Amino acid sequence: MRASLARPWPTRYLAAVSTRELIDKEIAAMPESLQREVYDFARFLRLKNENESFNGLVLSETALVKDWNTPEEDAAWASL
Repeated sequence: MRASLARPWPTRYLAAVSTRELIDKEIAAMPESLQREVYDFARFLRLKNENESFNGLVLSETALVKDWNTPEEDAAWASL
């Protein structure tokens, strides 16, 4: 684990900054691929909270689209 991940924010900083600002700072420091995963997870949490009859398959589609939309996948399914 990188040292920067192991160190928590100083308590005085956390008290002065909103949760939204903390999340924004963390996301801004991530590469685009990780930002997409955070977005997918946040969407998952929101939809799960809104709907007791949660369907994880709908949410997994956005997370798996990068694996599904490839020439290799198209070729594998072409004969079906």
